Amino acid sequence: MRKSSPFVLVTTVATSLALSIPPTLASPLGEAPEERGRGLGNGAERNEVASDIKAQKPAKAKPSNSASDLAYPRQQVLPLPAVNNADASLKLGVIPYHEMAPRLNALQQQSDRVSVEVIGQSVQGRDLYLVTVTAPESNGEANRQRKIRDRISQDPIAAAKDPSITKGYKASFMVNANIHGNEWEGTDGALQLLEELALSKDPAVGEMLGRTRVYSVLTVNPDGRVNNTRANAAGFDMNRDYITASQPETRASRDALIKAQPLVFLDQHGYVAGTLIEPGTAPHAQNAEYDLYIKHALPNAEGMEAALQKSVEDGSLAPEALTTAGNAIIPFRDDEPGDWDDWPPIFTPMYAMLHGSVGHTIEFPLRVNGRNYTELTSEVLRGRAVINTKVAYETTKAALAYTDANRDQLIADQIETFRRGAAGEQHVGDLPLGFVPGYGVEDQGYTTEFPRAYVIPSGEDQRSAVAAARLVDHLVVNDVRVTRADKAFSLAGKSYAPGSYVVDMHQPKRGVANVMLEAGRDISLRVPQMYDISGWSHRLLWGASVDIAVTGNVKVVGRAVAVASPTGAVNAKQGQALALELVDGKDVAAANALLDQGIALGLAADGTVVVPASARAAAVAAADRFGVRFTPATSAVTKPMSRTVIAAAAAADELKVLRDMGFEVRPVSTATINNEPAALEGADVLFVSAGLVFNSLNPAAKVAVGKFFTSGGVVTRGATGADFNAQAKLLTVTTVAGSRSANGVVKVTNTDGPVTDGASDSSFVYGPRWFVNPGPEVTVEQSYAATDVLTAGHWVPLTDAGSVVAAAGQASIVRGTDESGASVVLFGTEPMFRDHPKGLFSQVGRAVLHTSVNAAVVSSAK
Repeated sequence: MRKSSPFVLVTTVATSLALSIPPTLASPLGEAPEERGRGLGNGAERNEVASDIKAQKPAKAKPSNSASDLAYPRQQVLPLPAVNNADASLKLGVIPYHEMAPRLNALQQQSDRVSVEVIGQSVQGRDLYLVTVTAPESNGEANRQRKIRDRISQDPIAAAKDPSITKGYKASFMVNANIHGNEWEGTDGALQLLEELALSKDPAVGEMLGRTRVYSVLTVNPDGRVNNTRANAAGFDMNRDYITASQPETRASRDALIKAQPLVFLDQHGYVAGTLIEPGTAPHAQNAEYDLYIKHALPNAEGMEAALQKSVEDGSLAPEALTTAGNAIIPFRDDEPGDWDDWPPIFTPMYAMLHGSVGHTIEFPLRVNGRNYTELTSEVLRGRAVINTKVAYETTKAALAYTDANRDQLIADQIETFRRGAAGEQHVGDLPLGFVPGYGVEDQGYTTEFPRAYVIPSGEDQRSAVAAARLVDHLVVNDVRVTRADKAFSLAGKSYAPGSYVVDMHQPKRGVANVMLEAGRDISLRVPQMYDISGWSHRLLWGASVDIAVTGNVKVVGRAVAVASPTGAVNAKQGQALALELVDGKDVAAANALLDQGIALGLAADGTVVVPASARAAAVAAADRFGVRFTPATSAVTKPMSRTVIAAAAAADELKVLRDMGFEVRPVSTATINNEPAALEGADVLFVSAGLVFNSLNPAAKVAVGKFFTSGGVVTRGATGADFNAQAKLLTVTTVAGSRSANGVVKVTNTDGPVTDGASDSSFVYGPRWFVNPGPEVTVEQSYAATDVLTAGHWVPLTDAGSVVAAAGQASIVRGTDESGASVVLFGTEPMFRDHPKGLFSQVGRAVLHTSVNAAVVSSAK
């Protein structure tokens, strides 16, 4: 247990709202959209998610009134989904997805406090509902709120000097529910409170809604809710996706968060033994303004705890909601460092903190998913769900009460968060011991130094123009200001060409910018373990060249970026063969698109794709579509290319990346090949990282796999891939396993072979592997750096055979050809992890193409 210290800040705490309301109705809640012109309006992420823009279509329903775009309520009739009697929610007695729209529609008819908005669609096409409850606002009143909100986040220096802001601004409070599909009850608790607020006759509630907007993304993961899965229908855990935003549901809820700009943000989850309420333990998010966060997060958490305790005492909540000591679990107060940290921005509340919110994860106490869902009776599950729903309701109600009671200070502190960024002030240093109860030495040391600016150069200084554009677009949709230079300029002693992008770190959302662009930190010596990943860096892992100007006078003649400039080009004379260097996943996708058209491409020894001069028109179209660049071919074709089909035993994130690069992907596993040995027929490459164990194949399946080796290529990753290589006796090499939980950004050295030519000197690992004792047929493509391997992340133990020291200088990617003729590439890194390290994707694409063409040559020779 942590040792408490005296509380030195005086903060008003409210743990309950006076609500006098009719019982919850079986009628719907409406949600009000926030003002337009932000989020995706800042520019489509065309270099990353162009195919998903169509999926993020506006609400299918038409508004049911003629009010202006700004006035509240903004009510619309939601389309009604078909009744689904297989919805997993029904067994628990919680609201099934198909009942949400009719219930929201009915509530809009009964209350002018309720608005509803469809903010996007799930992977399977279900609408995502944002509900807003607030007192009605005229167009003028709503426009004033919009202007104040924008002033807080866009001109906070002026806002800090304006005392009228706190008097006239509505506090924004937001609840994200059901991001994990089989953690259901947050939706129901939020819905209950929203309905009560909408229908209450209590004057105090009306007054509170006159100074507050309450938002809820009612279910972030409707597909998982229906299908009883934690992940969305694409297989992604979206509470690990916020810094990457690979999924449509993540992007929709992200955009809603940025537009709402909540003072307090709750993310409702399950399940632990006793309700858990963040703030978290060390290590603490080093790009957040932690002093402004923890001064509210701890008392707000304790207010939520007090509300639960009161409900247990009055008998409205079962004691199982709390621990045996009668308390909630507040990790900052109760847990050891690293047990439940708030370090990475992958989690929704940690991401919200960077946008000025006091973010909390709530974990319900009684498990109803997994084996419990299957093995327990519906009666038992429904009893547990009632308790969990009550926990969601009470914690949300108490946090809303805290927001209202501390409204002025919360607004002032959000302004201060953004003001520090705009003023370019350095991070507040370590807080005094006892700053809040329990703040100790273990909480110190998590600050960062903000540079003066980052520059994403154009021209010859840019490794990948398409990667640079993707990074710029991603920064912009995350509300980071980026300037594109119209003229050449110099900064920190370096000259830059027109078209270069500048991220001036004197800006309100500098925390968002820096968490993406800084390297991060090696925290291995700070905490014994971590809850999830500890290292990430868009600058080091997304494939673009990015310079850091630690100091300097940022004088750039340019314009604010809404969307990055187009990057595609064919820079070669008519009649010349063209070269496409595969430095980015988009380059691989472009090559596959040309192969789809039947164009005869060739692969050079260094992995460059050669396009015949006769296909120039197709190359121009591909350059425009994918943003890639073709240059004059200088390398000779060594092997002809053909359309590559991958049989993939891989995780969901890897399947997505392979498909995004344009490969035809056919999922396989031990079971599929055992059941149908012909499953590999027609495939050119077997990719193995999960779900395929060679020694578990039956005799017929092993024969089929052995036959495949004589004409197909093999690419593997991770423990499963290394075991497959050893059991199938492919490459002669010994695999060494690093610490299983080791993860982060690492330094590597490339040999510029067909897999890593032109690759970055940074990579990503999770449970790293390396290869020793190679046979004569094995060639090293990449090695971990000789020293200082870990740039950012967590890798312990530090000294044994699986340590970072042992990995130094060892091979991280190898290739070769086995006795049967199979061309094989083994990855010890994690180049497609959660769709994040986008600058590494081309290494996998090149490995697939290399093994495919090599296998084809060997097969032809036979």
